[in-house]
Amino acid sequence: MPFILTVEPHREFWSLDFEIEAAKVKVALGSALNTLHHVGSTSIPGIYAKPVIDMIADVTSLGEVDQRVQEMQALGYESQGELGIPGRRFFPKNDASGMRTHQVHAFVHGSPHIERHLAFRDYLIAHPKTAQAYSELKRRLVQTCNGDFEAYMDGKDAFIKNAEVDALSWYARRA
Repeated sequence: MPFILTVEPHREFWSLDFEIEAAKVKVALGSALNTLHHVGSTSIPGIYAKPVIDMIADVTSLGEVDQRVQEMQALGYESQGELGIPGRRFFPKNDASGMRTHQVHAFVHGSPHIERHLAFRDYLIAHPKTAQAYSELKRRLVQTCNGDFEAYMDGKDAFIKNAEVDALSWYARRA
């Protein structure tokens, strides 16, 4: 099935969807899991998002995660290894029609990738004007990139990198 690139207005049920799926993932990852976080645009109220629930798994070790692949597969997740990000284990999940519904990004506790995602999420929640600018950018990109996911991601890249600098500084001051 071809990938359909879409963004939707924020849905209140996304946080509940995260909670329901997180309970299952927590069981599947067992003692390998420290904490599971809802990240990505579905975790930021009021902005448009691809309807995919992103989760960051803060784990004890990647080796322990690798030992839990069958448990994740039993929930419908595919194990894709690092998939371009060293130190990550990536698990996407699609529904019966082949549409992506959830993604788990597992990183070892203390990874800067965990802090980066949490900082970006929390910064956008605390700075609604920046969040709305991001939302509008995503809406424009979906309209102009003709379903080209790489073009969509490339179009967001500069905004995300700039916002991450501010977010990480802001996040560090809060700690």
